[in-house]
Order: sequence, then structure tokens, then C-alpha cells
Amino acid sequence: MAAGLAERSGLELSVAARGPARRPRDLLFNPPGTLPLPVGRYGDSAGGFCYQESAQLAAATRNRFVRWTTSGDTVELVEESLDVNLLNNAVRLRIQGCPLLPGGVHLCEVQSHLVVLLVTAQTVHRLLLPHPARLYRSELITESQIQSVFTDIGKINFRDPSNYCVIPSVPGLASNSVASAAWLSSEGDALFALPSALGGIFVLKLPPHDAPGTVSVVELKQSSVMQRFLTGWMPTAIRGDCGPSDLPVSLSVHCLDHDAFLFALCQDHKLRMWSYKDQMCLMAADLLEFVPVSRDLRLAAGTGHRLRLAFSQSLGLYLGVYLHAPKRGQFCVFQLVSTESNRYSLDHISSLFSSQETLVDFALTSAEIWALWHNEENQTVVKYINFEQNVAGQWNQVFVQPLPEEEVTVRHDQDPRETYLEYLFMPGRFTNTAIQKALQIFSQGSERHVDLTWDELKKEVTLAVESEFQGSVTEYECSPEEFWQLQVEFWSKFYACCLQYQEALSRPLALHLNPYTNMVCLLKKGMLSFLVPCSLVDHLYLLSNEHLLTEDDAAIFDDLEMSRDVVCLVQCLRLIGESISMEMAFIMEMACSRLQPPEKAAEQILEDLVANDTENVMEDIHSKLQEIRNPIHAIGVLIREMDYETDTDMERAHHLNMRLNLTQLYGSGTAVSVVCWGVCKIATIRFLICRDLLILQQLLLRLGDPMVLGGGQVFQSQQDLLHRTSPLLLSYYLIRWASQCLASDVPVDTLESNLQHLSVLELADTTALTPHKLGKMSTTRQLSVSVLYPREGKRFMHIRPSNDRGAVLSGSGQKTHHISTVLAIQHFFGRNEFELAPSHHRNRGRLSAAPPRWPSNPSFLFPECLMGSCQYTQLQEYIRLLQPWCHVNMGSCCFMMGRCYLVMGEGHKALDCFCQAASEVGKEEFLDRLIQPEEGEMISTPRLQYYSKVLRLLDLVGLPELVIQLATLAVMESADDWRSQATLRTCIFKHHLDLGHNSEAYVALTQNPDPSRQLDCLRQLVVVLCERSQLQDLVEFPYVNLHNEVVGIIESHARAVDLMTHNYYELLYAFHIYRHNYRKAGTVMFEYGMRLGREVRTLRGLQKQGNCFLAAINCLRLIRPEYAWIVQPAPGAVYERPGASPKRSHDGEYTAAPATRQIEILELEDLERECLLARIRLTLVQHDLSTAAVAGNSTPEETVALLVRAGLFDTAVTLCQTFKLPLTPIFEGLTFKCIKLQLGGEAAQAEAWDWLATNQLSALVTTKESSATDEAWRLLSSYLERYPSQNSLYHRCVINKLLAHGIPLPNWLINSYKRVDAAELLRLYLNYDLLEEAVELVLEYVNAVLGKGHQYFGIEFPLSATAPMVWLPYTAIDQLLQALQESSTNHHNSVLYQKLHAKLEDYQEKVSVATRDRLYRRN
Repeated sequence: MAAGLAERSGLELSVAARGPARRPRDLLFNPPGTLPLPVGRYGDSAGGFCYQESAQLAAATRNRFVRWTTSGDTVELVEESLDVNLLNNAVRLRIQGCPLLPGGVHLCEVQSHLVVLLVTAQTVHRLLLPHPARLYRSELITESQIQSVFTDIGKINFRDPSNYCVIPSVPGLASNSVASAAWLSSEGDALFALPSALGGIFVLKLPPHDAPGTVSVVELKQSSVMQRFLTGWMPTAIRGDCGPSDLPVSLSVHCLDHDAFLFALCQDHKLRMWSYKDQMCLMAADLLEFVPVSRDLRLAAGTGHRLRLAFSQSLGLYLGVYLHAPKRGQFCVFQLVSTESNRYSLDHISSLFSSQETLVDFALTSAEIWALWHNEENQTVVKYINFEQNVAGQWNQVFVQPLPEEEVTVRHDQDPRETYLEYLFMPGRFTNTAIQKALQIFSQGSERHVDLTWDELKKEVTLAVESEFQGSVTEYECSPEEFWQLQVEFWSKFYACCLQYQEALSRPLALHLNPYTNMVCLLKKGMLSFLVPCSLVDHLYLLSNEHLLTEDDAAIFDDLEMSRDVVCLVQCLRLIGESISMEMAFIMEMACSRLQPPEKAAEQILEDLVANDTENVMEDIHSKLQEIRNPIHAIGVLIREMDYETDTDMERAHHLNMRLNLTQLYGSGTAVSVVCWGVCKIATIRFLICRDLLILQQLLLRLGDPMVLGGGQVFQSQQDLLHRTSPLLLSYYLIRWASQCLASDVPVDTLESNLQHLSVLELADTTALTPHKLGKMSTTRQLSVSVLYPREGKRFMHIRPSNDRGAVLSGSGQKTHHISTVLAIQHFFGRNEFELAPSHHRNRGRLSAAPPRWPSNPSFLFPECLMGSCQYTQLQEYIRLLQPWCHVNMGSCCFMMGRCYLVMGEGHKALDCFCQAASEVGKEEFLDRLIQPEEGEMISTPRLQYYSKVLRLLDLVGLPELVIQLATLAVMESADDWRSQATLRTCIFKHHLDLGHNSEAYVALTQNPDPSRQLDCLRQLVVVLCERSQLQDLVEFPYVNLHNEVVGIIESHARAVDLMTHNYYELLYAFHIYRHNYRKAGTVMFEYGMRLGREVRTLRGLQKQGNCFLAAINCLRLIRPEYAWIVQPAPGAVYERPGASPKRSHDGEYTAAPATRQIEILELEDLERECLLARIRLTLVQHDLSTAAVAGNSTPEETVALLVRAGLFDTAVTLCQTFKLPLTPIFEGLTFKCIKLQLGGEAAQAEAWDWLATNQLSALVTTKESSATDEAWRLLSSYLERYPSQNSLYHRCVINKLLAHGIPLPNWLINSYKRVDAAELLRLYLNYDLLEEAVELVLEYVNAVLGKGHQYFGIEFPLSATAPMVWLPYTAIDQLLQALQESSTNHHNSVLYQKLHAKLEDYQEKVSVATRDRLYRRN
């Protein structure tokens, strides 16, 4: 490829923002001492400023610049960045009544400030802003948004005298001139140069902002040879007159260390150079010497001349002069040359001519001139030329963005609203501002529409036009044709408004060229665009016929004949492209969209071209083909230039040895907008080239002329080229679609959910946009999907350092790129297709993007980024368009399509895609990254790793059926890997269980080869089926070789969980009953009942306890008697907590070693006693719920006490008899209740009837005379009669209780005890000091012994010589006598003593008589 290829055409790429229009902050300043001037005095102007370090990668001002526009007394300043989005970056300053001079905005950069110098018709201003390098350091800029340099401009005091000055009304000051210049001196002075009407220059100086001083003025005159600083103004007569032809029409300044050169291009066609320091004119050159025909020009005033400077450290200072003449113009380029004695001259470098009439602006570099014109049709013309290398003076054309068509064609079968909306909101066609302004006018100002997103704006436009349409229709009924016509009328009216504003906003004002990076911008009234060179193919195809005929063939290829063949081939393509109608073009578009073969569509278009060839185009093409020496070879060369599938330029990236963190490089909204439009432009052009090339190849096949095809060419070569062209066409169609397709707004929660899915796939760190960034982006504007993509390229850029200070990005070893368009093209095409900022620095760095992003190349980054950004609808369409013809990354495409189906709810389609992708695992880079094992993860085959990732994804999405299907498929491929088998079987089991497929889950469990996993699954099966109450399935499963494990699991759960909320014991009981293991079933229920009594001390717990014991008894009764026994469950089995330490107690102390427990065997009788005890506890709790807390686990003795307290004496007697317990507590309790009733009131009487009713009285008396107390005493009496005791134990305990409480003994009790044990009654009387009762008892007892009432004391035979012997309790009687004798001071006791003593003496006498009679009778 020849080096001259850099001289190509250019393309304009607009920054088409699709979000709300930027709203600059408005500032107003009314300078005192000025008079209002007409605002329209000067035309609109624009310009730009570049930071000195804008090309340095490590600088905070990298890829940043400031642009400005003036209109009347208002200047709008905007700071742009290609790397980050700048906040508060736009400000609109109005200096009321003071129109700004065209070009009257100058920006200067000092160490700590950015200084804005403004020149108006009446004032000059200085604005000091903090330099971005002070606010940020580049390595700290990691956010996507930072503050602009204009953020704090509102804090400036515009009225501060140090910030502005009113230009005095000086005689000689050119009031009508628009030339001006401004700069900063090395001392910090702000200097403003204004032309003098007499040919000189006035320089107004503002002292440094931080130093005191006054405003001073210097006048530079041609006759001045001495330095004069004028603090006042001298009359014109004193200074002398200069001719008005000397008036400067363009001023420029070049700053030196301690001086400044002022260059003035004057009306007399002379260029003068002044030294501000020496106050003298150092040079005056007559420019007409360089004009071929200057006679007429010398007589005319040079009011249209322009002057530009360009400085290079290596080449020096260049001066570019535009000399305006009617209907022609000339550019002259000079180099300033200094000689000895401080003398200067101009070295003429080049003269360039142009025929355009109106020059708007031009820019100069040390090698090129860029010029902007308006032609006779008022169309924008931009051209550039390299004046050093282009000897022929041929300008390179820049293809500017055309305005939208004046009319929109709407077919009758189309809806006007849909057609116009689609056209209006096509990306890159209308700006948001133009549509909003049109909407404001169309709505007649009734409502302001600001800060609207693209979708909101579309809705507002629809509402406005429909409202206007409905408001104008007066008839209720109209025909469909009339309705359609009215719609077209109103929509075309709105479209005309949009077109008018779009045209106004698209009016170019100036060119801005970055001297450090050679980035070229076209500044328009309401937008910004970039100018970039075309590639070779695009250059040839877009070039007009006259320029194409004059194209230097040697500048294309080193092979001259091949160059001529390619030019002729492109001419043929141009002829075909110009002949294709809209209908024909639509055929190819639909074929690509419907996935039909492009060759067939090309063949049909060719037939239409031949059928409608009225201008003999086919003959012209045939004649051109005759001129091509080797058409097959030429077509192959053209295809190779556009096909990047085999491009190896990027291999140099492997040799780069340094990486820079370029996180924010080309990440701003401005850059990505240019990316979008640049990709769309190139793809559109290449699509048309491929389409025309495909039609031409069909024509060659049809001709079949060996003379045309060239000798030796075979049919197979033609077919091969045809099959190479078709994928190329589809590739560019796909890329064009991606650049035009809008990204969808995605809610933040959806982004977060998507990020979770990607994290499962371990792809979250490779996506281009985080949810936070994309969430903010999607809420502010709609983007093309290609805009989402170039950010990813930042991870692949490498910089190779060199010995130069700093580094710039350069491509192909030649040119520097300062816009993400280059990145986009490299990512899509794999090499540089156009460059935004072609720099001429050499060997300072090299940019690479690896690997290429051509659709048929191995990298899969673009679809991956769409997936990461939740653009699944667009991703699905992308893959749909790609899959039929692209055989690279087929598995990755299937996987991505599966992701799309998964997001859209079509799970089964997704599974099919995932399964298809499995066959390509290990063959594609994306799938290889997908299967990288995690740290510590078991390594298996690539396909099993792939299945594992997909299974996790399906599990996270919540599609268990698909998980089962995929896992089942994976099982068949993992026959030799038992670990993977275990994992997959576990997965199948889990999801079958989740779905309620219990039988399938059990089968999967039994097929698990890992015992530990099998046990885990079994445990989960038991728990889940219990929670779902699906106990029948759980019991009836066969559990082959798992019986003991199931029992252990259920037992452990039964002993570990709450008894009342889980029924594991009942489950285990049913489990054993189902298998006829009755003894184990009885053991389970008995343990269950024991735990219920200890842990669930409630009425319900006692009820369940009784049922448990009954169930246990029934189980044992089903067994033969010799086997009807169970083992007493150990207490540890009940009380040990799961997970508790076997060595330490709950407080951490060591526990004593457990003693060896003896096994306790429980037989049927033992269970029956426990069952009786449980029923009695239940009866107790039912009678008194307050006893539930203590009755549940109480012993029989404790239960008796509780029953006695509750008054359930009959039940207590039954319990005592069952467990062979004494009845003493019952008699004591009943006696105490009798005492309470006797001493209590009516309330106690009423309560007593409740517990009396629970006991069976022998003959209940219900007469009025019978009270509760009487019934209680009667109950006690009946118990004493019913339950006799040895040694009258129960009588004694009752009497003891009564006497202890001081209650007189009832007669029935005394009489009863007399018959049982009168002596014990006497001793009780003595114990409680009841002497009188004791005396009466002794007297009665003596009388009974003597025969009087002996039957009441149980004496069968009284004292008699013939009867058996009788006796008296002499010891007790002696104690009674002793007690009476000791208390003889008491008269009553003395009487009792005498009475008792007498009775005993009488008794003794009778005993003596009876004794003698017995002895007598014996003898």
C-alpha cells in the first residue's frame, strides 16, 4: 500500500445526542458606562480552544477542549470531553448591550488558571477559572462524570474592575472593524489588540488580577520607532495620519517568552508584523506579489482576507493567508524566517487556489489547510489539502452530513404517523433540540417542553400533532382517503418545522483544529461534528466521477495496472449504484432482513436493471469492464480491503510490554455518539459497495465473456468471489443494524438481577457497564446498542512507551486517535478504518485492540456486552441475523440465544439452545472462559463444567423442570466420573423434590453413588415430606439398604425438634407399623409419651401422652406374651441437645463420666400402670388447669398430693391402690378440707360441692339440713369405714389432724375410735392436754370394762371371773393422774382427780374380787 493513501476524502460525524438537550446556565452582566448597541450588529461566530496537554494520556485535560459560539451580546461556552461526562459544562453569558466581536473570544492557559478573554464592541473582559489540572489528577479520575472548568463561573464578580474595562471612545479606533486579538503576557497582563482606523493597532492592557495597577493603552503605528505607553490619548494631529487602506481586517498574535508578535492582514493586501515589546513594525509584506493576476485585486479593498497561524516546535511558525477575490480565492502559506539584526521575512511555501465564493473559516497546521465554504446553493463545503505533499493542488473533499430530505414519501399502504415518527426519530437525522423547538412552535407556545427523553419527546410530538389534527377536523365523518390525506398534511407541516430548525442548527460557523492531536471539528450553530479521513475503499466509492477520473492511480497501489483496474471497477460499481431505484434497494434490504440468500436478491436486481435499462447503463458497464485487465483479481483486492476475517495487523499487540489503566478513555457521551454514527456511516457505505459488487459479479456470470473475464480465469474463481462477497455484505448489514438499533431502557432492579445471573456464569467482571452506570444512562437517554459496546475495548488497549516525554495513541504506526470511533471500528473491523485525529508524531506509542471484533472473527465481546447490558431483544436479533451465514462462534451464539429465550420466559427453547452449544465447548474462546473452574472446584471434563454453569443459571432463574432435563442429559455423559454423577444425581433429586415428584426424587436418591450425598438427600427427603405432610409416600418407600439410615434420621429429628409442631414420632410409629415391627413401634410411642410428659406440660400434651401409652399397649398386645416387653428409653435419648458437646455442660464445665446404666425392661403391666397414671394426670388437669405445669411429669406420690389438693379423693385412692401407696395423705387431706369447711363461710361451702361431686358418696343426703360440711365429714367417715388400716393408722392420722387444728372430735369419730383403739385415743388426749376428755374417756372405759357399755369399746366380755382377762392402759392413766395431781391448784382438775381416783379404786376392788373368784374357781 502506498504512503500517499493518507490523502483521502473525509467524513463528517455528528454528535447526535439523543437525550434531553443540554441546558446551559444563564449569566447576565450589564457593564456600567455603556450604551446599548444593536444586537444584530455582527454575525454569529464560533471557535475552540485546546488544552496544551490534551494529547497526554496521564493529563487531567486529556481529550478535553472548549468550544464557543457568539450571537449578538451573548456568548455560549461549552467544555467537551471525549473521556468523561462533564457536569455544568455549558454556560451562556450575556453582556447586555455589548455585541461580541466575531472571533472575540480567546482562551489562554496558565499554570493554575484557564483565562477567558472577551472582546465586545464596547468592553473587554477577563474571566479566571481554576485549571482542571488543579481540580483533578488523571489517575484519580475513575468516575464517568466530573465537574467542568465552568462549574464555578457563577462565583466570578463580573463587576470587579480587575475583570473588565470599558473601551474609551478614542479618536482613530476603528469602530466598524471586527478584527481583534487577545493574549496573556508572561507577567500575567491581559492584552487586547484592536485595529486603528488609520492602520495602526491599539493594545489595551489589564494589569494582573492579583497585582495592583491601572488600565493602560499602547498604540502601534507604522511610523513608530520608539516605545510609547499612553496613559492618556493624544490628538490625531499630533500623531500624524495613516491611510484608511492600512486598516487591519484580521489580527493574530504569536506569544514569545517576553514578547508577542502581532500579525495584521490589512485592507491594502499587506501583512504587517509588530513587536509589542519594541513597539515597532518588524515586517511588512505585499501579498499581491504571490497572486498571479493582481491588477484588479490591487484596486479593491481586501475586506475578506483571513489570517491564521500555526506553530511547530520543530518547523517554526507558519502563516496561512486567505486572499479573497470575487468568485475566486487563494491560500498562501508562509514560514516566518528570522535573519540577523532582528529582521524577519516570509518564506513562501505554497499557493493554493479555490473556486468557492464564500469562505466561512479555515484552519492551518504545519502541513495542512482545512477550509469551510458556502457554495452558490448555500451548501456546506469542507475540504482539506496537504500543501507540502500535494504538488498538484488537488483538494480532498469531506463528505458532510446532508440535511434531511425536504419531503417524506408516504405510501398509501403506510400509516402517516408511524412513517413520520420513524423518519423523525431515526438516529442521527434530527437533533433533540430541533424537534423540541419545532414542537414549541407547533404547539403555539402553550407548553414548554424541556428535559424530555427521546421516548417522552416522541409521545409529546404524537400528542401535539394528533391534537392539532383533531382540532381542525370539523366533519364527523370522512372517507379513509380524506383521513389519510389530512394526516399527511399535518404531519408534513410539523416535519417542515423540524426541518427548518434542523437547518438553522446545522449552519456551520467555524472549524476547530487541535494542534496537539490534529483532531478536526466542525462547529455549527447548534451542534458539534468531527471530521475524519475515509478508508481507501470508501474514498474511491464516494469520490465524484470527475475526481475519480483524475485520481492518481499510483497513490492507490504500488502496482499501477492493479490500481487502474480497481479504479475502473469502482466506476462500474458507481454506475450500478446510481441506477438502482428505491424499490430495487428494498429487495436487498428485505433479503438480508429475512435471511434470504443475497445472491438471489442481487440476481433479481440485475434482471430489473436489465429490463429497465433505458439509458444503456449496462453497455457503459460492459465497456468499463473491457478496460479492466483482470476483473477477478481486482474484485479480490477490493474484497480483501473490506474483509477483516483474516486480518493479522492486531498480532502486534502481543509484543506490547506495558499496559495503562485507560478506564475512562473515550467513555463520554460525546465520544460514544460519534462511535455510533461513525460505525453506521462506514457500515452503510460498505453495505452499498458489497451490494453493487454482488450485482456486478452476477453480471459477470451472466456475460461469461472470456475476454472480459481475462484469459485463464475459471468459473470456480467467480463462484468463490461470489461466496466471499455475500458474507461480507451480511456482515456490514449486521454492523449497520447494530449502529442504528436503539438500546432499551432497563430498570436498575433488572440490571441487578442480570448481574446475579452473570455472576453465576462468572461473567460479571467482563461486562462493559455496571448496573449503576447503565442505570443512570438508561434513565437519561436512549443509546444505540453499538454505543454500549466500545467501552469494552478499553480493557484491550496497550501502550508501548518510548523515549519521548508522554505518550499519544497512534494507529498503524502513523496516526493518533482521539475518539472512540477508532475504537469502535477496531472492535468491529479489527483495524483502523478512519481516524479522528491523525497526528504526525512518530514512535511515541501504539494503540491496539485485541482481538478484532469482526462478526466472523473469534472474539465474542460485542454479544457478551449486550448480554451484560440487558439488551436481550437486540441480542436476539443480532444472533438471528448472524447465525445463518456465520460459522464462527456457533456454540457461543446458541448459548446467547438461550440466554435471550431464558429472559423472555421461553425456557424450553433456551434449553434446546444450551444443549446445542454444548457440542462447541472447548472450541470457542467465550465458552472456554465460561467453563473456567472456580478456586477449589473439582476439575471435570469441559462439557460437564459447561453443564454445571448452565444448571446453576437455570436454578437461579427458577426452572426446575429444565434443570432436571439438562442434568439427566449430563448424567449420560458422566458415566465414568462418579463425583460428577453424584453431583448431578443430587441436583436431580433436589429439583424433583421441589416439584413434588416424590417417587422420582426417591429414585434419584437411590441412584446416587456417593454415600454421604445419598444420606444428605435422604435426610432432606424426610424433612421435606414431613413438612408437606406427605407421610404416606415417606412410609411406603422401600428404602432398600437404607432402612436403618431412615430410622436414624427420623429418630434424630424426633429427638431434636419441638414435639407439638412436628410429628416425627408418629411418622416413625407408622413406619414400624407398616413393616409389622410392633415392638419398635411400641418403644417409639412410649418414648414419645415420656417426652410429652416432661416437655409438653399442657392439657393437649397430656391427652397425646395418654394416646401414646395406649398405642404402646396395643402394640405389645399384638405380640406373643413372652415377647411383650420393651426397653426403657434412656434419658439421654430424650434430653441430649443436637450438637451438644459430649464432654462439657452448657456452661462449659467438664461433666462427670456417665455411670453405666442398667437396662430396664418394661412389660405390659408396667405400661398399663403408666397409662393409668397418664389418665389420672389428664383427669387432674381437666379438673384444674393450673396443675398442668407440674402434673405432666409428676411421680405417683406427687400426683396423689395434687389429687388431694384438688379434692379428687376417689381418683387418689385408685392411684394409691394401683401403685401400692398408703392412703394417709388422702385422709389427712380430706380431714383438712373438713376443717376448712367447718371454719369457713358460705363461699367455701359453695366451692366444696364441686369436689364433693367428683367423689362417690355412699348415700348422698340432699335435704335442707345437709350442708357441704356434713357431706365432707360423712365422706371421711365412709373412707374410714371403707378402707380399714392396721393399728388404726387412718383414724389416728385423722384425729391428729383435727386435734392439731384445735377442732373438737366429732362424736362419730370418737365412738368409732373407741371401738378400734380406746387406749390410743387416751394417749392422743394426753398429748394435746385434753384432761377432762381424757378423764371422761377413762371413766367410760373403766365402766365398759366393768360391763357397763362394753360394746361401745369393742370389749366382747367385760370383767368377770369367768370371762377372758381384760386390761386398762395403766401407763396412760398414771400419766393422766400425774397431770391432774400436778394441777391440783385448779379446783376443777382436783375434782376430776378425785373422781378418777375413786373410780380406779372401785375398779381395783372389783378386779381384786374377780381375781380371787377366778383363782378360786381355778383351784
